[in-house]
Amino acid sequence: MALTLTSESNQTTVDLDRAHVFHSWSAQGTLKPLVVAGGLGTHVWDFEGNRYLDFSSQLVNVNIGHQHPAVIAAIKEQADQLTTVAPSTANLTRGEAARRITDLAPAGFSRVFFTNGGADANENAIRMARLHTGRDKVLSTYRSYHGNTGAAIVATGDWRRMPNEFARGHVHFFGPYLYRSEFWAASPEEESARALHHLERVIQGEGAQTIAAILLESIPGTAGVLVPPPGYLAGVRALCDRYGIVLILDEVMAGFGRAGRWFAFEGYDVVPDLITFAKGVNSGYVPAGGVIISDEIASDFDETVFPGGLTYSGHPLAMASIVGALDAMATEGIVENAATIGREAIGPALAELADKHDLIGEVRGEGVFWAIELVADAATREPLPAPVVGSIKAALVGRGLLPFVQDNRIHVVPPCTVTADEVGEAMDSYDAVLTELSKGQS
Repeated sequence: MALTLTSESNQTTVDLDRAHVFHSWSAQGTLKPLVVAGGLGTHVWDFEGNRYLDFSSQLVNVNIGHQHPAVIAAIKEQADQLTTVAPSTANLTRGEAARRITDLAPAGFSRVFFTNGGADANENAIRMARLHTGRDKVLSTYRSYHGNTGAAIVATGDWRRMPNEFARGHVHFFGPYLYRSEFWAASPEEESARALHHLERVIQGEGAQTIAAILLESIPGTAGVLVPPPGYLAGVRALCDRYGIVLILDEVMAGFGRAGRWFAFEGYDVVPDLITFAKGVNSGYVPAGGVIISDEIASDFDETVFPGGLTYSGHPLAMASIVGALDAMATEGIVENAATIGREAIGPALAELADKHDLIGEVRGEGVFWAIELVADAATREPLPAPVVGSIKAALVGRGLLPFVQDNRIHVVPPCTVTADEVGEAMDSYDAVLTELSKGQS
């Protein structure tokens, strides 16, 4: 049903949402959701014409920007030809999507298992690792998010795991995070070495013969855009090789341009055994995700049935959106733009912002994947309290900037198509809001 685009539509949208929609990760009675009626490129707007510069990429997934014409055209063309088909069939668009993904993957990855999103990608990667090794345990970090299905949420390290701990065989450890080091480290190299020592001791303490997989986000995203220090991911790969453990790298948020590369792990001298993806592969235009499977693990199921599947695995509309998105990203240099913008615009601008504001403890990131860590005290690094961070978010939205705020951080995560001028506009908003807050506290 088409709605008339009037100012009343905003209120209608809110009324319908509050009456009938149950939102994730929320106390329903306290919600005041922002109305989004449309979008284009790096902007979204409501029915009243209020425009917002989207520096959240919604959920850090709209890498190609809103309403990219090539992706929309691909979906429409597929809808005219075939809207749905069983995953047991052979479908040309599905094959084309899989080929494009494996062409981007390292050598030795020829197969893709398609899922509906990132959580069930991690779910199935864990299943594959357990079947491949005959072991049970999965190791992951406390600072992580891997999705909201049975094993994926228990692999997650943050608070969302705790009400949902119904899956077996999960063990957590501390990954590197120099700004808040668990290892009394004084340099990135020291943090890397000590974090690897800690991980090896966890492996030994749990019994290597019981561990199927280590599951890591190549760059932990929701946990704070924690760029791994030198040698860390390569060191984890070496530990996995030493103890016969499958390495799963979660590229759901970090992949497909977000870090300025097709895969974030390409910058860290590491090749995993399984790669999970979703979000940026088609910018969320149609729900899609998957597991890129090494040939060694894929061969386990040449004669043995893989005990997993989804009704909408490889859905034609999702596959068309992947083909359209990846082709457009390649021909338009969108991944290269993300790398350039991060290096020449976002990184330097955030460094200037950090020099200016005592509230900023650290900025970190690469590509279009950055975090501003906010502190109440620069010396003690005490996190800025949640109510204050909430007021910052509200002030940014009031200035027409849609931020991604998590804990005591602002994540600077615009689409990969963002321009230097748009970065400048966002930085002006961050600067103005932090300046106003500092004046209020003085």
